[in-house]
Amino acid sequence: MNILVCIRQTFDTEEKITLKNGTIDQSDVKFIINPYDEYAIEEALRIRDEHGGQVTVVTAGPERSESALRTALAMGADKAALISDVSLPEDEYVLARLLAEFARKEAADLILGGNFDVDSGSGQVAIRAAEELDIPHIGAVTKLTAAGGRVTAERDAEGGTEVVESALPVLVTAQQGLNEPRYPSLPGIMKAKRKTIARLSAEDLGVKDAFQVKTSVVETYLPPKKEPGRILSGEPDDQVKELVEVLRPII
Repeated sequence: MNILVCIRQTFDTEEKITLKNGTIDQSDVKFIINPYDEYAIEEALRIRDEHGGQVTVVTAGPERSESALRTALAMGADKAALISDVSLPEDEYVLARLLAEFARKEAADLILGGNFDVDSGSGQVAIRAAEELDIPHIGAVTKLTAAGGRVTAERDAEGGTEVVESALPVLVTAQQGLNEPRYPSLPGIMKAKRKTIARLSAEDLGVKDAFQVKTSVVETYLPPKKEPGRILSGEPDDQVKELVEVLRPII
């Protein structure tokens, strides 16, 4: 089985977000694999180990994204590819088109990705890629099995579990609870350092026109500081009256 995993490098979830000249300051920031993408990598490795085949990990982003690919290789991925370009924008439509074209060239049977990105909160890229490829997608999966050219996926639904079946090729996004991602082993880290990472541009993929962005950032700002809480004093009746006066403008 030819399995492709689409990943993205994000801020470490413990990093403090600061702004500089109206944009997020990325200096001295630690970057990691998007946590939901780690579930996708782990699931791809498990399916490969059970059914055979190979796992290719791909990301579209800046050169620093190579470290995320090295981590995926150290976890056990067979190949890795970095789609990078000096003019590559952070736009879901653009990223989806690039990843979809790479998946098409790889003739992937199963495509995995994270349910959403922890920094931007976007859950668009993988599903947009499925639309570009004109293949079915199953989102927010918590259990996945593959057999006989088909997959069976389970998703959390209100009050129960939803079971979805699909023939290959299909794209699946991983939700928390799907598995427990493995830690890269020391031998795996050493092997990953020696592996070659394929580098491609939009022109290599034949989608230079993909840089027609669909969204733009108008403003970036931090949430307002919370005001300190108030402690009401006095008799209970007086506290109720004061509380009503405080809540009246809000309601």
